[in-house]
Order: sequence, then C-alpha cells, then structure tokens
Amino acid sequence: MNPRLRTAAAALLACGLLLTAGTACSTAPAPPRLAPDDVIRAATQRLTDACLSRQGLTPPRAGQSPPPDAERARIAEAMFGAGRTELSVRLPTGYVVRAHTDGCLAAAQRRLYGDQRLWFRTSTIVNNLRPEAAHTDRTLAEVRAGHRSELADWRRLRARALTEATSLTGSTNPPPPKGNTPR
Repeated sequence: MNPRLRTAAAALLACGLLLTAGTACSTAPAPPRLAPDDVIRAATQRLTDACLSRQGLTPPRAGQSPPPDAERARIAEAMFGAGRTELSVRLPTGYVVRAHTDGCLAAAQRRLYGDQRLWFRTSTIVNNLRPEAAHTDRTLAEVRAGHRSELADWRRLRARALTEATSLTGSTNPPPPKGNTPR
C-alpha cells in the first residue's frame, strides 16, 4: 500500500475510533493566528467602545452616517481627552507630539501597556526612527543603536500589552512572539 494512503487510512481509522468513543475528531485546519498588532488593536477597540458606551456615546464605525457636529465633538473629547495636553515629546526632526492622559484611548493604553506615559514617549520615539535617520543623515541601524533603551522599553511594554490583549479578547490562538519588532 502507498505510504501516503496508509497514513490517511490510519488517520481516518483513529478518527473513527475517537468518534465511536464519543470524542470529537476534526480534520479542519486551525483558525489562522492573528497578528500581534491585530490582537492589540481589537483589545483597544473593545476597551474604548466600552468607555464611550459608559458615557452614553455611540462608538463610531466605518460606513455609518457621521453624527451631528456637537455629538462628534463629544465623542472626540471622550475618546482622545480634552483641555491642555499633558504628554509631550520633541523629536529630533523638530516635531512635537502631544497627547492627553484623560480620555478613553488613554485609559485603554494604561490598561494594556501598564504605563501610558512611558508607552507614549517610547512608542513616539520608536515609531519615528526612520524620519530621525533621514533627518540626521544616519542609517537606521545607527539611530537604533542610539535608542537601545527606548527599543527595550518598547518591546517590554508591547509584550505586556499583547498578554493583556490576548486575555481581554479571549483569544484562544495567541500569536507567536515574533512580530514584536518595532519598525
């Protein structure tokens, strides 16, 4: 008998024995693994949607008619914070990036990353390494070498967020650890 046919027959026999014993047997492939960014994005959306809903606001969705201007302003303030921005990072390119510590997004970041201030600073720097390299006429490798500490913090905070997000979303197929590499 052909070795492939023998293997297939053995698998079918084993499956049949399991079925007669009352145990489920499936030859369906496992669902695809979600990318780490997708798991964190889903958890962030779940957290921000719940936060907006607790405030009596409807979370915006693509394809929906936009709410009236006043409602849109309330949603934006609830989502991103209001008043004076509390967080600020000046990049080597000269740009200044600011964020609030209030709002649903800030609350979601605190829950996932554990330290919103550190996450804001670290992710802003790490996400701007390529522009820094171009602005300073250095290679990306040189710029990365100068930001070892931020890259280590980014990886640590991102790993924490992935663990929290996987727990929050009830993902039964957590993504593999690779893919935790900053751009």
